[in-house]
Amino acid sequence: MSIRPLDGVRVLELGNYVAAPTAGRILGDFGAEVIKVERPETGDELRNWRLYGGDTSMLYRTINRNKKSITLDLRTDAGRAVVLDLVRHCDVLLENFRPGMLEKWGLGPEILEAANPNLVITRISAYGQTGPLAARPGFAAVAEAVGGLRELVGDPDRPPVRVGVSIGDSIAGIYAAFGTVMALFQRERSNATVPLEQRVIDVALNEAILSVMESLVPDYLAYGINRERVGGRMEGIAPSNAYPCSDGTSIIIGGNGDAIFQRYMTVIDRTDLAADPELQDNAGRWRHRDRLDAAIGEWTIRHSRDEALRILEDAAIPCGPIYTAADIVADEQYAARNMIQHFPVDVGEPEPKQVGFPGIVPVIGDRSLPIRSVGPDLGEHTRQVLTDVLGMSAAEIDALTGARDQEAAS
Repeated sequence: MSIRPLDGVRVLELGNYVAAPTAGRILGDFGAEVIKVERPETGDELRNWRLYGGDTSMLYRTINRNKKSITLDLRTDAGRAVVLDLVRHCDVLLENFRPGMLEKWGLGPEILEAANPNLVITRISAYGQTGPLAARPGFAAVAEAVGGLRELVGDPDRPPVRVGVSIGDSIAGIYAAFGTVMALFQRERSNATVPLEQRVIDVALNEAILSVMESLVPDYLAYGINRERVGGRMEGIAPSNAYPCSDGTSIIIGGNGDAIFQRYMTVIDRTDLAADPELQDNAGRWRHRDRLDAAIGEWTIRHSRDEALRILEDAAIPCGPIYTAADIVADEQYAARNMIQHFPVDVGEPEPKQVGFPGIVPVIGDRSLPIRSVGPDLGEHTRQVLTDVLGMSAAEIDALTGARDQEAAS
């Protein structure tokens, strides 16, 4: 498919872990040429996270798809000089070092702007580039807590828990990609050079979390409400929860709309609840949430997952199964929209294995755009990029890399 809105945009990614690489992945998904700079020998730490076989994790392959990998040692003058040379040929520099690190290396925004006056500089950090906590290090686990999310996740009688993915990093990466595209859009519309301060996109992990916390802060300031953990429910919304079925599975049912609630109670043979004056609006249903959940659970436990879902779907009650990875790869809806795409990947076995990777979101057209490549081997594109973009000779590249050929055989 040729629908790639960011074709012609070149991004230099200096990020490790999840946040900045997620932003780079999104830009690459939609056509940008993303050149990922990694440390020689070890590369991005993500290569070894959840590594069950082979030398590169599926986590790295997923988050760094549609990119090129080159190795440069940013601790050396030679490595930093190559970064500045590459910047002259790029539209975006993307990084997630601790604030001040680029400046320490002589690669701060003013130096980058001198090399490329139109460069968009997207920076992701724990608390942002300014403020009293700017210099403090922090991963997404901390940001999720400081941003207000962790306090709301889990059951009320237990300590807060974490969701099973790096949600803080991913949300920050999405905001970083959006901010980058906004800056590029502004640059294209402007008849003059956009000031540097408008081309520096500053994404803080804790602020990215805060931004998706809905009315958490306004509810506190307006009503003195401190929201608390409510397990599988959502504060102030009922009935909406996970309910057990007879085959040992659970399903999610959202019956909190007024009209939906009436159909819902009829389906589970509780017309008495449908007629109860106390349950005619969401506020009343929330007050009686325990009674409602008990009645619904008594119905679901008499049915298998598939049977309960069929009955509910026939009555247009929002519901769904709780999927595992095995359910996702077998699902017709995901398949119809090309949301699982397969590539041969080294998993540490004698032959590459066909592995499915999540498709590109959002969809343009009827199906996910095709993934061009999964995350590259370490330094796979060093020679190609330094030759094609900078015109460096083989001897110059050998001198830079210590005469090690870091480009993997294709």
